Amino acid sequence: MIRTVLAMTVIAFGVSAVVAQGDPIAQRKALMKGNGQQNRIATDMVENKAPFDLATAKKVFASFEEAAVKSKDLYPDTAKTGGETAALPAVWETKADFIAKLDKFAADSKAAAAATTDFDTFKAQIAEVRKNCGGCHNTYRKRQS
Repeated sequence: MIRTVLAMTVIAFGVSAVVAQGDPIAQRKALMKGNGQQNRIATDMVENKAPFDLATAKKVFASFEEAAVKSKDLYPDTAKTGGETAALPAVWETKADFIAKLDKFAADSKAAAAATTDFDTFKAQIAEVRKNCGGCHNTYRKRQS
């Protein structure tokens, strides 16, 4: 009995993982959630709620870059609706601009990682990189209630 329950649990988990991998809305939501977590780490360091750590600071930027690169493929025409998406139709109406913004976010994040050498440079770089977030969210994301 226990083996059956365990096997069913493993199968259910595996099916859920496969479904999420094939669901671009779920994938982009996961990437944005990850960005939010990395942003909180950055905020804690900037506000001295956590000690500054150069490796962690660079990881924040690397995570942003990776999310921007991966996100570009997660807005196919088949993923305009459903999954409680917050993406606005403008994503698909002005796709070239949207992709350009993701490219800029990736490039700025990569440059910020390279330019960050200490706490002061991290503060300056994170402020610049965060400007990308508003540039996309204001145009391409539904406002949260």
